[in-house]
Amino acid sequence: MNAVEFIGPPPQQQKSTKHARIAADLRQHPGTWGVVRRPASPARAASAAQAIRDGRLLAYLPTGSFEAVARTVVEAGVVEHRVYARYVGGAQ
Repeated sequence: MNAVEFIGPPPQQQKSTKHARIAADLRQHPGTWGVVRRPASPARAASAAQAIRDGRLLAYLPTGSFEAVARTVVEAGVVEHRVYARYVGGAQ
């Protein structure tokens, strides 16, 4: 008997992650900007936006199918860092 059972590649992971839900919501409203994160700093907002644009998370693949930007907004004297994203298309 072998110590390893060779049965092929593992199945795709079907987790319903936070990012999977965000990406699905954005796909339901193509071309419409939505606030997807409110990080504590402008650096974290910029990093999150870059990760979405680059498709570093599986939910935002294929690369280029989402646009994302980081903005600092002041409303009623309150400063908030936001990540805006939208689905612009791509292979499903």
